[in-house]
This record gives sequence, structure tokens and C-alpha cells, in this order.
Amino acid sequence: MDADYLPFHPNPSKPSYVPPPGAVDAHCHVFGPADRFPYAPERKYTPCDASKEKLFALRDFLGFERSVIVQATCHGKDNRALVDALKASNGMARGVASVGPGITEAELHDLHEAGVRGVRFNFVKRLVDATPKEVFLGISEKIATFGWHIVVYFEAQDLEGLIPFLKQLPTIVVVDHMGRPDIARGVDHPDFQRFVTLMEEMPTLWSKVSCPERLSVEGPPLYSDVAPFARLLVDRFTDRVLWGTDWPHPNMKSHMPDDGHLVDVIPRIATDAAKQKALLVDNPMRLYWS
Repeated sequence: MDADYLPFHPNPSKPSYVPPPGAVDAHCHVFGPADRFPYAPERKYTPCDASKEKLFALRDFLGFERSVIVQATCHGKDNRALVDALKASNGMARGVASVGPGITEAELHDLHEAGVRGVRFNFVKRLVDATPKEVFLGISEKIATFGWHIVVYFEAQDLEGLIPFLKQLPTIVVVDHMGRPDIARGVDHPDFQRFVTLMEEMPTLWSKVSCPERLSVEGPPLYSDVAPFARLLVDRFTDRVLWGTDWPHPNMKSHMPDDGHLVDVIPRIATDAAKQKALLVDNPMRLYWS
């Protein structure tokens, strides 16, 4: 792994919050192991291995029953590690793949059979090289026939330029980590309000209210400055929000979060049992298992 790469927390705490039965960690990753599933030559970082066994053990320890495993950029468009984890999950994991414009219907069918239900388009410039929007639109038409959705990852300052593209996509669109707002600017800042307005305008737009560890200025263990952003989205768009750990937290620079602390953020952003069930059970089950 890279010299400055922070490995995942070796001994996370048991969370105080107990998720409802059937809860889904709807954003996590597997990396490698590199001797079986080599990292992509074009990757922007080299992580530590983070195996499916470690992921499933953490899922159980934190009180979750299911996982949604998202293909990370370090594996590029080689989805073999993802598929391996899905096939080992006994139906308790679904996947979000990364594919290129040359993907065939037969290849998409094989991914679907393995448990893939979406593709990810990454617009974070420090993580990937730019891809023309036309390429993404072509992929979106192919995957729409399978009933898949699209996950998009971008940073708040880039949203305005992406809005016309997002409105062209023919499927449900899930935004990673609330569009990465600048927490220091507050909930009322035009950048975050632009995202809220877009969710109001696009009934097909969902958001993951995840990754306070990436967004917080205040930091652990409470990440209290992020809670108002996530709470606003959960309150206003209760049937279109997801939550995930983001384990093993690739490219964290400030600190490596304790996953138990991240779970304990949930009741501060979904403030009653009905909202918690929607966030952790009903919404991910509808999107990934229905």
C-alpha cells in the first residue's frame, strides 16, 4: 500500500445504537487481496487489502444483516473482487460495478446474476481521469434495461455543471455522501441548498447520508457538525436516503474512523424508529433486493 495510506481500524468499538432487524450497510468496499485480484494499473492510490471476510465480520459485529459493496477506483473496471464477494455472501450482498462503454449485454447479465444492481460514475478529479459525458450516457442506456441504477460521486463545487447531465440519466441516481458539501459553510450555503433543490426537482434522485468522517471539521467521535446536513435530507426525503459505513475508508488522511462511532451517528440523523427503518431497511431493500 502507499506509504501515506491509513489502514482500517483494527478494533472498532461496539456501537451503542442497535440497528433494526434487516439493516443494510449500503456503501462499503472490498480491496483485493492483491495476490488474487490485482489493483488496476491506472489507479490513483494503492490501498491495504480489505477482504470480504473482514467486511462480513464487521457487518455482523456492527449489527447489520446485508451489505452493498461498491466498486472502488483502485480496482478500475475489473470487478472480479466485487463479484467474488457477492457470490460468497449467500445473497446478503448486492454490488455497484464500474464498467466501460464496451460492456456487452452478456457481461451485464453475468454481473446481474452475481448480484450487481448499479454502476458508479466518478467525477472526483483527484481519483479518476475525466470521462466524456457521452460515454456515461451510453452506459446508462445499457444498464437501464436491467433495472439498475447509477451511483454518482462528485464534490459540491462541481454540482452546478453536472445538473444537466444528471437530469438526462434514465434511471434512479444515487449521490454518494450528500454530494460532499463543505460543512464549514453551513446547511444554508447555496452549494448545499443547490443539492437540496435538485432532490426536490428530481424524484429519481437519492442520497447517501454517509461519510461524516470525510466531511467533518469537528472530527470524531461525534462528527456533530455533519448531522444537520444529513438530518435535513432524512427528514425531507425519507424514502430516498441510504446509509453506509464506507469501510475500509479509502484515502482518509486526517484519521481512521472507529466504525462503531459511525453507527452511533445514525440516531442523530434519523431521529425516530420510522426514519431509521426507512434509511436502513426499507429504502435499500427496495433499491437492491426487490
